Amino acid sequence: MQKNLKKQLVAMVSAACMFGIAGTALPVWSADSTAPAQVAADDPVAGEKAVFAKLKEEFPKDHIISVEQFKKVWEDVLAGKMPNTYLLDLRTHPEFNTFHVEGADHIHAGHVYTIPGKIKDTNATIYLLCRTGHRAYYVGHFLRQYGYKNLWVVDGGMVAWMKAGYPLVNQFMGHFTAQYADFQKDYAPDFREDGKYRVREFHPY
Repeated sequence: MQKNLKKQLVAMVSAACMFGIAGTALPVWSADSTAPAQVAADDPVAGEKAVFAKLKEEFPKDHIISVEQFKKVWEDVLAGKMPNTYLLDLRTHPEFNTFHVEGADHIHAGHVYTIPGKIKDTNATIYLLCRTGHRAYYVGHFLRQYGYKNLWVVDGGMVAWMKAGYPLVNQFMGHFTAQYADFQKDYAPDFREDGKYRVREFHPY
């Protein structure tokens, strides 16, 4: 009984340390600093933006590449010229299944903790790719802490890749490119068809 109570108290203290107490500032630790940056607890949107800016600032600038540079890397990987290289797509399963870069590896960002069990070589070259680049910096932050040494972020992600007219694949369409009459107007990260159809057996969103 006493042992269980002790465990519960330890869990409560740990949770308080991790998530903060209501009305207090939340500490955010960076990989390279000892003092945590303080984020206002009552504005999580501003807090996330501050954290993201910090992670992006800390990521090595010479390891952030454009989609044009990434296309050359992709071509070399498919040609077998870059062994021990991973093109790691971090988007969700529905995003990845809709379209992706041919030959891409896939572990979605929420499962970052599983990557060490799948990519055991911390010297492996890993290119991090998501929809816009946002998730890539978060995952890159954790992978650096895990000990990975050769990480690259693809700036602009799959949106930039599509805008450049580079090739995509999926299981049902094979090879294709996304073409928009007006990308800014027609592209939508969460397109809805509500009220435009009558019957569907299954709808993913």
